[in-house]
This record gives sequence, structure tokens and C-alpha cells, in this order.
Amino acid sequence: MYQWNLSKLYTSLEDPAFTEDLNRLDEINQRWAHFTATLSSEGSAEELKQMLAIQTEQYQVAMRLMDYLSLSSSVDSTNAKVQSLLGVVSKKLSDSAKSDAISEKYIARIADLEAMIDSDHELVPYKEYLLQTKKWNQYSLSDEVEEVISKLSIDSTEAWSNLQSYLTSTMDVDYKGEKVTLSQIRNMAYDESPEVRKSAYEAELAAYSHVKDAVAFSLNSLKGHVNTICEMRGFESALERTLIYSRMSQETLDALLDAIKEYLPKFHMYLRRKGELLGHENGLPWYDLFAPMGKSNERKYTVEESKDYLLDGFKDFDGELCDMIEKAYEEEWIDFLPKRGKVGGAFCASNSELKQSFILTNYDGSLSDIVTLGHELGHAFHSQQVQDEPTINLGYSMPLAETASTFNEVVIMNQMIKTCEEKDVKLKLIESTLQDVTQIICDIYSRYLFESNVFEQRKSAFLYADELEEIMRNAQLSAYGDGLDPNCLHPYMWVCKGHYYSAGLSYYNFPYAFGGLFARGLYAVYQREGASFVAKYKELLKATVYKDAEEVARLADIDITQKEFWCSALDSVVTMIDEFMELTK
Repeated sequence: MYQWNLSKLYTSLEDPAFTEDLNRLDEINQRWAHFTATLSSEGSAEELKQMLAIQTEQYQVAMRLMDYLSLSSSVDSTNAKVQSLLGVVSKKLSDSAKSDAISEKYIARIADLEAMIDSDHELVPYKEYLLQTKKWNQYSLSDEVEEVISKLSIDSTEAWSNLQSYLTSTMDVDYKGEKVTLSQIRNMAYDESPEVRKSAYEAELAAYSHVKDAVAFSLNSLKGHVNTICEMRGFESALERTLIYSRMSQETLDALLDAIKEYLPKFHMYLRRKGELLGHENGLPWYDLFAPMGKSNERKYTVEESKDYLLDGFKDFDGELCDMIEKAYEEEWIDFLPKRGKVGGAFCASNSELKQSFILTNYDGSLSDIVTLGHELGHAFHSQQVQDEPTINLGYSMPLAETASTFNEVVIMNQMIKTCEEKDVKLKLIESTLQDVTQIICDIYSRYLFESNVFEQRKSAFLYADELEEIMRNAQLSAYGDGLDPNCLHPYMWVCKGHYYSAGLSYYNFPYAFGGLFARGLYAVYQREGASFVAKYKELLKATVYKDAEEVARLADIDITQKEFWCSALDSVVTMIDEFMELTK
């Protein structure tokens, strides 16, 4: 009952519908190839509509297959048949790369594209998708080269990514004479026992020695590939590519990072105080970053209690969100518990055709785990707001993708803190929130620095594991300052974080800081406007599929290109840090 139910996709790999879709994807690809080969040179509305219909059909079938296989793999990375079929479907998708490139160039050469769209009501819902396709086509290569890149990715970038996932999900960690998974050992960072936290941290670091060299080859190969492809496509850097595809300006990123750097000393102050309270004199050691504080440190919440906790936290915000949470638990959208072969961390995967989401977490019963559930359910709520959009429209950018998830965190934690009257319990809630915010500010900033450094150095050198460890240490020292004990950091964060291991998603770090602070800015608007804000919030989420980040923010009268906005969002965290300092004098 604590596992997700994938039967709405397929009942098993032997499901006739699965085999039918595998064959159907081939038929669609053939039809797609024939269609793109016979496109006219001038372009027409009728051809555009036929093109969109085939693309939608292809996308829906492919996503059913990929969702089922990737979700199955995420809970059992040792399943050889699933891994093999993932390769089969990836190959089928790569077979359409040349046709995809032809269609994109066809769209790009329609001189009066916007006028053509505006004059046909059937095309209007696809307007932003078509205009963005035309805009991004300037970075496309020849049809043949696009086909080669897509086909080679199966045995190159996808393989390197799968290697990191496989090694970290199956590695055994020796802990007090027992073999435990990496997810289990990392969950011990939240244990109430100082001895458990420290020994788990030491066991975790020792275990990485068995996989770090292989994972280093994975990281080098992926980052080297991205550098090469970016150069071929005409991007100045992987960061520029990420910003363009994220529909976010460099001006906005600079404003965000400048604000973060200015406020880092406040987070260092919080970390030093926490270290002092836990008996440390040289800053907080890494193994105590997530040490629980305040009353009821021993409390563990059952899965059923986590649902009640979330519903109580959101009841005053929005009934639609509460209804969706009920549905997610009752209809088995969530895979809760850690196990060997299951990937670490948490994620939410939404299927537009089913109009539902699938959520993976490694739930251990801590308050932080409940916040993680709230975060992932925020992603599901975001998907619910855009579910009536055309299927191929649903690609909102990374920074905005973290808006609803982090807003959920802010809502639930502020609600709990607001209604709490007992000092020790309030301290626990505040400190738990500061743990999470410190992650999206200090740790995310360290990840940004690390990835920037790796991309730059990878242009001219191969980075061995010990060099990657040193880059990570330096990034953590820059981000955490004197808040952490410099002799007790985590030099292997690059091994266990899957965010680094995607050729298509570079810099999957600053979007968390963006989402976290943007959500706090939105929450401040909610506090001013009350219930009337909820409708505006939902409209803002809907706009994320067709507007740039700056345009979306303006719907809430926010200018994210200005440092002042980000500072105002950080001020709400500073208030909480000051309260923590007062409570712990």
C-alpha cells in the first residue's frame, strides 16, 4: 500500500497494451518521417495542424512508455528487462530526430508565422510553442547531424547517466557490521542521536571510495559532451544554453546570485549558533547539518500521519490543493519507502494524458520527509493547473518548475509556526525550516559554483575524482563560509546528486534558489492579499507554460530582474534566523 500504482499506464511489461504501444510508436515514426519528407517549401496552416496532430500522438505514446519504464527503473534499477526496454524506446525516439529537425526548420522558415497562427483558431493554443520553436531553431544543426547526436546519446550521455544512477542506487554501505543502502545511510543524517549521525556520515564517505572513480568518468564524459554540443550549436556556454531554454535572462540570474552572496553571512551566523548548541567550537560539522532540534526530536510520523499533517497545513490555503493531496494518497500516486535498488532523493513525474502525477520519495518519518512530500505534491499541483493545455505545450522552464513546490513548503511551515505556542516546538519548526532554506541558498550556491568550475576546467582537462573532491570542498567553503567546520565537509556531493548527470539539464541547481525565493516573494503577496491571491496564483502557474520567467513574475507585480526583490524575499528568512537566535540565547 506504500508503493505507487502504475496500472493506469500498464499493468506489467507483459500487458498487451504495452506491446501495442511499442509497435504503434514505430508506425507513428514512419508516418512522421513520410510527412516531414513531403512538406511544402512555403508552409501552410493546414500542414502545421497536421504536424501538431502527429507530434501530439507521438508524444503521448512515447510518454506512456517512458514514464512506465523510467518509473519502474527508479524503484528497481537492477531490473535488466526494464533497462533493456528503456534503451529500445530511447532508440525509437532517436529514430525521429531527423524528422524533428526538419519540422523545426519548416516552422522557422515561415516568415509570417505569428500572423498565420492568429488567423486560425485551431493554431492559437499552440502559439507560444510554435514561436519558441522558431526562436530556438537558430541553435539547431543540420538534419543529419541532429539525427546522429540523438542516436549516439543512447550509448553515450544516457549510458553515463544510467551508470551514476545504477552505482549509487545499488551500492552497499557498511554500517556497524550491516549492509544498508545509500538512501538509508543518508536518512540517518536526521537521527536524534549524535553518534548515529556522525557514524553514518563516516560510513557514507567511506562507501564512495568504491564508486567515485567510475562516477568521475561519468561526470567528465557528460560535461565534456555538453561543452562540445554547446560550441557546435553556437552557445557561449552551457549556462547560456540553460538560461535560453529556461526562458530566463542573465540579468535575473545575476540579481538572484548577488542577493544570495549579500545575505550569506546571516546563514553562516545561524549555522555557527547551531554548532555551538550541539557542542562544536569550529563551526557546524557536515554530519550535524540536519540534526533535529527542539521538542519531540524522537517523533516519527507514519505515512498516514504525514497525510493528516499536510492536509492540516494547507486547509486554510486552498481546497483544490487539499483534494488533490487526498487523491494522491488514496489513488496510490506515491512510492514512499526506501529499499535496495531504489534511487535516492525524491521527484514528481506528471503524465498529462492521465492528468495525474507519480511521486517518489524515500520516506523515513521525519518532519523533513513530510516537507519533501509537500514539495513534490506542489509539483503535482502545478501540473494540475496546466493539465488542460495542449500536450506538447507543457514544458515550463526549470526555474518556474520549482515555484509551486517551494510555495507549498513555505505555506505549510509558516502555518505550523504561526499556530505553535510552545517555545521548544516552535524552535523545532523554525530550525527545520532554516535547514531547508539553507539548502536552497548555501548548498545550491555551492552546487552552482561546483558545476561552473567543472564546466570551465573540463574544456581543457579531465578531472579525476580527487580533483572533483577539491573543487567541491572549495565550493562548499565559499558558500557556507565559517558556518561549517572546514575540516568536516562533504567532498562527495557530486557523486550522490543526480542533478549533475543529465546532458539535457545543465545547472539544475539555481532553479531551486529561484523557486525558493520566488515562492517566498509570492507568499508575501499572499499575506497581503489573503484569499483573493489564490486565483491569481493559479493563473500565474498556468502562465508558466507560455511566458518567460520575467513575464510570469509581472503577473504578481514583481520585477525579478532587480536585486531588491530577491533581498526582500531573503528578509523573510532573516526574520526567522533572528527569531532562532533569540530563542536559543
